[in-house]
Amino acid sequence: MNTKSLTLSSRARSSLALPSLLAVSVLALTSCADGSASADADSAEGASAESTKSTEVSESDVEPSDRETHEAGGPSPRLAVTYDGGVAVLDGATLEVLGEEEAEGFLRVNPAGDGRHFFLTEGESFRLLDGGTWAEPHGDHDHFYTTDPLLSEVTVDGPAPGHVVSHEGVGTLFFDGNGEIHSYDLSELTDLDLGAASELQTEVSATEEAHHGVAAVFPDGGRFETLGNEEERTGARVLDADGEELARSEDCPGVHGEAAGPEGVIAVGCEDGVLIWDGERFSKIDSGEEFARTGNLFPAEDSTVFLGDYNLDADGEEPMTQVALVDAASEEISTVDVGAAYNFRSLARGPEGEALVLAEDGVLHVIDPETGEHTDELEIMEEWTEPEEWQEARPAIRVVDDIAYITEPDAQTLHMVDLSSLEVINSAELEFTPNEIAAVDGRAVEGVEGGAGGEESGHAEDEHDHAEEGHEEAEEEHDDAEQDHDH
Repeated sequence: MNTKSLTLSSRARSSLALPSLLAVSVLALTSCADGSASADADSAEGASAESTKSTEVSESDVEPSDRETHEAGGPSPRLAVTYDGGVAVLDGATLEVLGEEEAEGFLRVNPAGDGRHFFLTEGESFRLLDGGTWAEPHGDHDHFYTTDPLLSEVTVDGPAPGHVVSHEGVGTLFFDGNGEIHSYDLSELTDLDLGAASELQTEVSATEEAHHGVAAVFPDGGRFETLGNEEERTGARVLDADGEELARSEDCPGVHGEAAGPEGVIAVGCEDGVLIWDGERFSKIDSGEEFARTGNLFPAEDSTVFLGDYNLDADGEEPMTQVALVDAASEEISTVDVGAAYNFRSLARGPEGEALVLAEDGVLHVIDPETGEHTDELEIMEEWTEPEEWQEARPAIRVVDDIAYITEPDAQTLHMVDLSSLEVINSAELEFTPNEIAAVDGRAVEGVEGGAGGEESGHAEDEHDHAEEGHEEAEEEHDDAEQDHDH
């Protein structure tokens, strides 16, 4: 275990225990938890059900099917944190390091979309990382499970792997080096045993020309994809399942930063505004500036307002101090001055859709996305300065429900902030310098059932006649001025 000073405050324990207690109550009322085959097995071994289980064995020593499964009282978030030389998976409640794996080169990490897995961008491939947390629907409720994390041998290979996105049950991987688009049903991840012989089946298509881009495949087989080449990026288009173009816009120079909103809305940033696909047509929201680049957009559930970065310096020499609030419904962009510099890993959305900005003054700024008003702030760390190279570690923020996870590389520390009370409820000193961070919440995704990784968990018949159910379980070149390949 690679953590120090890992004491969880009483405030943190009470905050995190509540959802678990509620989940346990639901399980008790439905009389399913006591009948769990995996829980019985754990009892036979003298171990109670638990939300996390640490491992000190490397992936090469563990067969995926040999990992023990534990039933949990509720969702158990897991974090993947990269560092120079490897990746670690941490428990989202305690910040305990559950496992570490060595990996070479500059590593990126993104959620795979199913609430359980990550994709580690390693060399010329996306490599599947099992976070070891998932939910299985059972009637009108879910059962939650955990196992040890595992860096698998399952890869999707190609030149310059870039963005990972998921929409409506479909995940999409984009390769900048050849413009290939690999899509997969999220449910396919549950069928993998994560062994060396396993392979993720993907549908493959490609953009007109290779470029640093992004794509999103729809459930009907159609897709949204960016337009560009090695010299410039110009816009986006939408195709149907047969590959026939339905709509196109080339009014988005420097297109980057895909994000999905409600009712089929997809937004991408431009060097002079934001391009919106509303499910039927493209529209451009102009910034009104000669150059005002939005390279990353952050949505919130049920909100038409996207939070975006806002760069007014075409040479990339001046820091960003304003953020953009992009309303797709009114087709307006408003800006808010944060009062301090920030960068592409500084932005997130809170549980109520609030805009969160982790700035170089060491403060977490909270902004109302509707009014642009600064509503609150919390000092997290000492002042810091963005490093020159975008691959270098700098503070980053990720949010799960009402908890924000914030890295502090200079102190080799990970902070846990309760956004409902806006206070730091836990901090863990790490034995490595954290760089990228991603999170999975361990909840069921609509249309995706069961756990993956070769484990099985079942529910035996009980007094309510529940039938027994078996459940199977980029390093690339960038302009220094861009520094935005985060989304």
